[in-house]
Amino acid sequence: MTKKKFAVIGAGPMGLAVAYQLVKNGYQPVIFEADDRIGGMTATFDFAGLQIERYYHFHCNSDYDFLALLDELKIADKMNWRTTKMGYFFGKKISPWGNPIALLKFPGLSLIAKFRCGLHAFLSVNRNNWQDLDQIDAVTWIKKWVGAEAYAVLWHKLFAFKFYQFSDNLSAAWIWSRIRRIGRSRYNLFKEKLGYLEGGSETLLQAMKSYIENNGGEIRLKTPVQKVIIENNAVVGVNFSDSFEKFDCVISTAPIPYLPKLMPDLDREILQKYRSIQNIAVVCVIVKLKKAVSENFWLNVNDDTMDIPGIVEYSNLRPLENSVVYVPFYMPFDNPKFQDSDAAFVNKVKSYLQKINPALQDDDFLAIHASRYRYSQPICPPNFLQNLPPFKLPVKGLFAADTCYYYPEDRGISESIGFGKMMANEATKND
Repeated sequence: MTKKKFAVIGAGPMGLAVAYQLVKNGYQPVIFEADDRIGGMTATFDFAGLQIERYYHFHCNSDYDFLALLDELKIADKMNWRTTKMGYFFGKKISPWGNPIALLKFPGLSLIAKFRCGLHAFLSVNRNNWQDLDQIDAVTWIKKWVGAEAYAVLWHKLFAFKFYQFSDNLSAAWIWSRIRRIGRSRYNLFKEKLGYLEGGSETLLQAMKSYIENNGGEIRLKTPVQKVIIENNAVVGVNFSDSFEKFDCVISTAPIPYLPKLMPDLDREILQKYRSIQNIAVVCVIVKLKKAVSENFWLNVNDDTMDIPGIVEYSNLRPLENSVVYVPFYMPFDNPKFQDSDAAFVNKVKSYLQKINPALQDDDFLAIHASRYRYSQPICPPNFLQNLPPFKLPVKGLFAADTCYYYPEDRGISESIGFGKMMANEATKND
């Protein structure tokens, strides 16, 4: 019996996970990737001689699917764990953050507000059920627990400089999952432990690529799919580069906003649901410095002169020769600021880092680069999952999902791996 021919759209972590599992299940999938490299938002670039991700990533001890795949690929020895620190830039200075003592010493809150924040964090980390949180918006939920004072100091800027006009319509379940993931990365009340791969995400990407190709799979870079061809309510193949190739099954991991163009023959109601999903874009500036900005991996920022929610000093997690800092500017794609030049963002970042650490001089900046991504973060309002079409579409042989589909979890490599492998198993379970 001839085995099904599978096409996978997208070579990010989810697409690679789909293809990896298909190969394990005995198939030889073809991956179509529009970019010139694999990885999606985990893809690596040459940053002044340093191979590093365009967008930062880290790992928690709860990233079970990611850790299991490292074992399967026999690269678990490349995983390293490190005690990291968090800080808060508030009142023109850096304060420790992320543990009970830091909360008690934080200068910007009353004692009652600190107690409410601590209680909220404790209950969130120890909570497992999220369904009732899916019914309410995050701002209402947070204000109810921590109060208006703590919300204004700790949360308002984070929401405002990531979600802008969407800030008041975000699911509490989605925010809760972020609090819980970081909280459960702690190995006691006072110590946070995060992980990194030697060589960064590229180590995993290349191991997956090798496994796929060594076992009959194929990856075609710079080959965007133009259309999935559907006849008699079944997949028959894909169009790409003005060519057609027959496939029995297509699994798309492309960002959901692309699907109405890729799959225009789907039911109108499904297409409308895809179109209704909104996303946040990002301009992410990465900086290489002679000296560290701070001792923190993550530094929250609440400063009236800065339009960022925080910075990530990646070299405080993964040891590197120089300090490497990511400064993300999140915003809706239609925000006029997104049209500003890379130079404008670069200049902002230099001034911001020098405000955070006045000891930084101009000659401490060794390299700086800006990357942009149109669909960096889905906007998840209450009842988000109820408005998503099923990943197994009502067309024979057609599956589609992106990072939206593991809501309420935030986008992450481990979640992409788990969901991708699950889709591959679902697509082959009746063969």
